[in-house]
Amino acid sequence: MSEKRTRVAVAGASGYIGGELLRLLLDHPYVEVVLATSDSFAGKRVHNPHPNLRGRTELAFSPHDSLGDAADLDVLFLAMPHGHTMKKMPWYLQRAGVVVDLGGDFRLRDPAGYPRYYGTEHPAPELLSSFVTGLPEWHRDELRTADRIAVPGCMATAGILTVRPLAEAGLLDGPVQVDARTGSSGSGAAAGSANLHAERSGAMRVFAPTQHRHEAEIAQATGLPVHMTATGVEAVRGVQVLCRAPLAGGVREADVRAAYRKAYAEEPFVRVVAQRTGVYRLPEPKILAGSNYCDVGFSVAGDGSQVVLVGALDNLVKGGAGSAVQALNVRFGWPETTGLSFPGLHPN
Repeated sequence: MSEKRTRVAVAGASGYIGGELLRLLLDHPYVEVVLATSDSFAGKRVHNPHPNLRGRTELAFSPHDSLGDAADLDVLFLAMPHGHTMKKMPWYLQRAGVVVDLGGDFRLRDPAGYPRYYGTEHPAPELLSSFVTGLPEWHRDELRTADRIAVPGCMATAGILTVRPLAEAGLLDGPVQVDARTGSSGSGAAAGSANLHAERSGAMRVFAPTQHRHEAEIAQATGLPVHMTATGVEAVRGVQVLCRAPLAGGVREADVRAAYRKAYAEEPFVRVVAQRTGVYRLPEPKILAGSNYCDVGFSVAGDGSQVVLVGALDNLVKGGAGSAVQALNVRFGWPETTGLSFPGLHPN
């Protein structure tokens, strides 16, 4: 392995996902962060919007257009708002050899999904098939040579990791109902009045009763019809999904557990949590804060007719920046867990 560090830039680095990328990349032994962009914070130190990084770096934000002058970038992370990169992706692709997009603009392979789920026609549909999904658990071989990576959404990541093993094994017989709950950081650092503390505190707001955009990603990854509801809960970090689906005839609880074990036995960041006793018997995002883990679990109905699948993760890490860094590790042949070993906190 070369001693030369890989030169990376983070565009949109002042948001929550951008901050998590910086937190992970600044301690990454094979990476040098040479540029962090933000128009609103241009000229200010990184620790201004990210006080947890105080004393960790002297890096200051540059305006987005400074990417045009950046030389010898190996990797460009895009932590931009939805709708931004689909308009400028050809320009971004010229800035670095590897581009990792953490927004929603290149997650779907079918351009017909964008008017339905994003409210707009995709301006660069010819580029959609060139992006590899940044979820190593299911796309590791493709990621080893990928120069264009699209990281799934936070609730989509939880839903895919929770449902796909059973879908692949043919254990589900019908559509999947996904009930997703997310903390306030999922709305981003520039969230509007609906996410003020006075409005959010004590609330369980169903902000997407139908057709949340992550529904399309889960359906794409599992090949099953998916109907999704999303609710904001009183937490800062964390996603939890409850996925209900009918079981195929003759499927037993042991078959469900075996499907998970087969899919994730060698995976460093997915754990099967389905216990009969204890405080945390099923996946709980509270204990995953700051970690790159996704816990998955299940409960089979007494008559064996249906199953409830549960997944949990930190929306900013495994649901965003952590998966991006994990995909980076795979792409460059580094140990996959590099920079991602933090186990979470308990109590928290």
